[in-house]
Amino acid sequence: MYFLSEAKAIEDGIVELRHRLHRHPELGTELPWTREQVLKELTGIDLEITLPEGDSSIFAVLRGGAADPDLSRRPVVLLRADMDALPLHEMVESDFKSEIDGLMHACGHDLHTATLVGAVKLLDARRAELKGDIVFLFQTAEETLTGARNAIAAGVLDVAGKRVDRAYGAHVFSGMMPHSTFQTRKGPIMAAADGLFFDIVGKGGHGSMPEKGADPVAAMAEIISGLQVLVTRRFTAFRPVVVNVGVAQAGDASNIIPESCHVEASIRTSTPEDRALAEEVFTTYVTKVAEAHRCEARINYLHGVAPAVCDDDAAEFALEVLTDMFGAERVPEMQLPLSGSEDFAEIMAEVPGAFICYSGTPRGEDYTQWGSNHSATCWFDDIVIPEAVAMYAELGFRQCEELAGTL
Repeated sequence: MYFLSEAKAIEDGIVELRHRLHRHPELGTELPWTREQVLKELTGIDLEITLPEGDSSIFAVLRGGAADPDLSRRPVVLLRADMDALPLHEMVESDFKSEIDGLMHACGHDLHTATLVGAVKLLDARRAELKGDIVFLFQTAEETLTGARNAIAAGVLDVAGKRVDRAYGAHVFSGMMPHSTFQTRKGPIMAAADGLFFDIVGKGGHGSMPEKGADPVAAMAEIISGLQVLVTRRFTAFRPVVVNVGVAQAGDASNIIPESCHVEASIRTSTPEDRALAEEVFTTYVTKVAEAHRCEARINYLHGVAPAVCDDDAAEFALEVLTDMFGAERVPEMQLPLSGSEDFAEIMAEVPGAFICYSGTPRGEDYTQWGSNHSATCWFDDIVIPEAVAMYAELGFRQCEELAGTL
């Protein structure tokens, strides 16, 4: 099937939509302009559309014409694109640069949204041959890692009348992968994102007499460096654990021992087991080091999004589809999960699924010259659009075909 020629035929319209979305980025759960543009593109297509309250997500169900009349025996495949942007000032000049000061599609969600719209159109054109139902999820608030959870709560996994059987998400990357490459893997593919926030409360005093106080800054300094040592001593080197201390605040004067200090760190782990161990190890360490300095640790451990773990069968299927479409040389082995986080993890925790990473690097260019996702100098080239459209469509069509008759 492959859908590549069909995707090329609608390329101009999908590129125009991508540019339109890129010029008008929106943040969070409220994306009214973005949703309006997507709904305009879907006008005239026979879809069952649900618009959740208090959220600009779109759930659209396309019914396959060749599916079993018995709803319980019809495969249901979910395809997802995120739609939200980031609070950045775009620095790369283009004729579709962001027109909203301080906002930018710096993670490629405009491209995701446009290419999923393209997949809707391709699958609609092949509806008569489609052996299942497709749920298209245009999702808000991925950047806050809450949008997928909101969509699940709003019923997206059951919106077709039965539970989703397989789910696929995809993400374009800048500055990370060679041009025209696609990757996924069995098991963990993206990290959990949790937060270690704590205050160290000591006893303030004069800087000339530290023995009369209890210095929280000394405890904080030991903890910050010690967290990195713990990563190497308590966790295997074969599963990434990344700790980043982004906030460390204490005092207002060089000759005063402050009463307290405040630290905020992000904790990224790639398996549920390491995630649980990280909370135990790091909270114990903070508590004990604070006590050694005659201080008290007040800890708030924030549970964010879980690790994104691909189902083995879904990942194997996705790899087969990608290899068939693009050739083995363009689907290199992904040896380790990425240390970034992705709230599609919440969907894959509920139903079997896989997540696909692909390059947005322009043809013939060194991918390392571009900024990474979430930077003001990232770049996602239009050249990837037809293949991304075809990939979404192929995954949905062939997965329905494979599952038909097995349910």
